[in-house]
Amino acid sequence: MTSVDEKKIHHSHNIWLRDHCRCPKCFHAITKQRLLNTFEIPPDIVPLHVEPKIDGLEVTWPDTVPHVSLYPWSWLQQNSYDPKLKSLETANEKVLWGSKIEKSPPTVTYEEVMHGDDRGLFKWLSNIDKFGFSFVTSVPSTPEATEKLTERIGFIRETQYGRFWDFTANMAKGDTAYTTLALGAHTDTTYFTDPCGLQLFHLLSHTDGSGGASLLVDGFYAASIVKELHPTAYSLLSKTLVPAHAAGEPSALFRPNPSSGYPVLGHDPLTGELKQVRWNNDDRSVMSHLESDRVEEWYNAIRIWNQCLTSSDSEFWLQLQPGTVVVMDNHRVLHGRSAFDGKRRMCGAYVGMDEYRSKLAVLTEKFAPDTILRATNDLPLVTANGRNIWNSAL
Repeated sequence: MTSVDEKKIHHSHNIWLRDHCRCPKCFHAITKQRLLNTFEIPPDIVPLHVEPKIDGLEVTWPDTVPHVSLYPWSWLQQNSYDPKLKSLETANEKVLWGSKIEKSPPTVTYEEVMHGDDRGLFKWLSNIDKFGFSFVTSVPSTPEATEKLTERIGFIRETQYGRFWDFTANMAKGDTAYTTLALGAHTDTTYFTDPCGLQLFHLLSHTDGSGGASLLVDGFYAASIVKELHPTAYSLLSKTLVPAHAAGEPSALFRPNPSSGYPVLGHDPLTGELKQVRWNNDDRSVMSHLESDRVEEWYNAIRIWNQCLTSSDSEFWLQLQPGTVVVMDNHRVLHGRSAFDGKRRMCGAYVGMDEYRSKLAVLTEKFAPDTILRATNDLPLVTANGRNIWNSAL
């Protein structure tokens, strides 16, 4: 079937259109789940009638009683596969950054985030989506206030390190984070099949010593440099599986599934877009699966990667102070620290990527609805239980 509007021509299979009817009989408006039995649709189904309307394409299907479906124009364009069209709106573009981000880092205040109307929370999560990290200032220097701030995003993800951390360099856990040693730029939980999404830190106090500067590096920025200057190395970082482990706790031994691991650079299989950086050389396991003629190439690739991560152009160093929380996207931004002495008390937590993305999506619906939502919200029987049935995520 060909659907026509003023600007585009879309070719859609009849069975595909019938399967995506969102009338109350075919799609539960409240639960947003399909009611139509896909497998009862005749493979060779042909519409009885097709008519362009102002609001969308109206299709009448054969049934005991002819069934009428309406497909909004904006939804058809968004989901066109023949031809494949660009999204009606460009997604929130990622801003790649280097050391110069220190001049104007993304920041919100504690009061903004904790305010009841959620606009400050949306600003905070949008910062993380765009830059990969954000500061929150004027946070009370207590674990309790920091935990409540974290819970504004979603459920805290509990790991072998606990639910919410409040720690010093006392080796209470078998990890170098619990020492005074310097830590190079890395992402956390590379040994999980699903690495933690967001990571939040708050320096509560640092007494009787110095050092402990924090390091942030935009992994997407470093990857863009490798891709441009060293395409072969980029390809190896994108394809070579890297196993990892967490074995410092006698009661736990973590390895990803599959145990062969995942590449340093993970990409969307459909678009090819870089989606995840997964790198912690300290937690890397034995690279026993490398082909003999690729060993030197792989070590050269990670050497190039490390050079990009540790260049003065990439590294954003800062000295955290009590009252300032930093939250980073652990799938993009690498973090580290310089060595220190004295007593340094930190608190923080992980939040799952799915929980963070869910909260951001809900707030985007509320404060920055896309073209489809704006075009269809006033149609009858479209919004139920607070959500539009033509939402792009469904």
